[in-house]
Amino acid sequence: MLKPMLLLTICLLWAAPSAILGADRPNVVLVLADDMGYGDVSAYNPDSKIATPHLDRLAREGLRFTDAHTSSSVCTPTRYSLLTGRYHWRTHLQQGVLGGFSRPLIADDRLTLGGLFQRHGYHTACIGKWHLGMDWPLTDGGIADDRGNFGQPFPDLARVDYSAAILRGPIDRGFHHFYGISASLDMFPYVWINDSLPTEIASETKAFHRPGPAGRNFEAIDVQPGIIDHAMEYIQNRAIPAKQGEPFFVYIPLAAPHTPILPTAEWQGKSGLNPYADFVQQVDHDLGRLLATLDELQLSDNTIVIFTTDNGCSPAAGIEQLLRAGHHPSYHFRGHKADLFEGGHRVPFLVRWPEKIPAGQVCDHLVGQFDWMATFAELLEQTLPPDAGEDSVSFLPALLGQDQAAGRQSLISQSINGSFAIRDGHWKLLLCPDSGGWSEPRPGNPPQPDLPPVQLYDLSADPSESKNLAQEQPERVAAMTAALQQAIDRGRTTPGPDQTNDAEIRPIKRPQTSK
Repeated sequence: MLKPMLLLTICLLWAAPSAILGADRPNVVLVLADDMGYGDVSAYNPDSKIATPHLDRLAREGLRFTDAHTSSSVCTPTRYSLLTGRYHWRTHLQQGVLGGFSRPLIADDRLTLGGLFQRHGYHTACIGKWHLGMDWPLTDGGIADDRGNFGQPFPDLARVDYSAAILRGPIDRGFHHFYGISASLDMFPYVWINDSLPTEIASETKAFHRPGPAGRNFEAIDVQPGIIDHAMEYIQNRAIPAKQGEPFFVYIPLAAPHTPILPTAEWQGKSGLNPYADFVQQVDHDLGRLLATLDELQLSDNTIVIFTTDNGCSPAAGIEQLLRAGHHPSYHFRGHKADLFEGGHRVPFLVRWPEKIPAGQVCDHLVGQFDWMATFAELLEQTLPPDAGEDSVSFLPALLGQDQAAGRQSLISQSINGSFAIRDGHWKLLLCPDSGGWSEPRPGNPPQPDLPPVQLYDLSADPSESKNLAQEQPERVAAMTAALQQAIDRGRTTPGPDQTNDAEIRPIKRPQTSK
């Protein structure tokens, strides 16, 4: 346990105002696209066939990270790590994702980015797809729980009380305002939520890939423009308070270009490739709308704008069709969404802050989305409590162009089936014989007998992960495996007192025998 004097010191540091920023604290706009690949942004892919002029502008006017990663290659776990600065696999979510009626993944006492900014005088909002669970009240006083079975009806479905306030959602996780949907746009319930209340009763059944309860006025094609319209309105409403010393942090997790792939009429056929490419261009256009709003309100100079994605491109995008047209959604990296290969979790990562970040910079140093917690804490000149941001490493010097090598040397990733990979500089070890996801070789039960049990790649010489060096480098494999085990055992990967994981964690998945 921490000694009383140390606890007092931490509390004083936490409560102290930021001396360096003062009244000039920046606004922050964090946009997270859904199922969009590294190679779908033309600033990252010289051979891209998808036009992304507004994302390219962001890269041109700010900083482009080329070795940035999510903690997972699917939706929910990435969001957890991004908002908490803690690896998602420390929770009970060891594989897969949550559904629209799932219970909350973020613990009640867990600090989030929203909470961090709230504690420092920011107004905070989440506008878009939450997908981290929330408590939906039932008519008998209970709480709905689909237990992750988001593709099938469950016993509580008919008893959800859409007139009652939702509990333990974004409003209880560090955000003053929420407007959006509970999970992916192909997961019911299909209703908008304003703060803690559904905007209508889910009185009908609609099918946006998965049939389920929906509001009469809810249509999937309206969600992307609806999110952006509301985000623009929020920024407009917060412009005067921001100029008067109350900055804002708005987290905008999009539901696009994830399935259902539904670009609006204006964008249908625009790319000349397929509907997914059209949808990507719509996302790019909508980023342009946000940037134009900041320009019009004269907020651009002191606003940090971040664009990134939650994982790689999904096969639902029609990857083979895109490849035939000469467009590679993962650029020259192997794999895609759900995989442990780079295409699953290496993502676009663009940051613009005209007052502080030199324009046109490129950083090749390793960084994780979950590093925002420590980075913003350092920016606000605050010390995080011992039980917050346990896996977050500040890259503020790299962000400001002072030291590109500042930040982390190692990083841990996970695929949809819970397989682990660990980075050590340019070396990457996959503790599985396959992709861990949806590309070949796909995980089997039992595993394919001709595949080695682990994979080791030198990404500096082999970014496409084509030559497995595990048998040639047994000592490196052993050292990296031990480093992963230590990260698990300590409950953190940063300096500080050891913490406790929420569940038992096995770094190597044990094959299940068929029954």
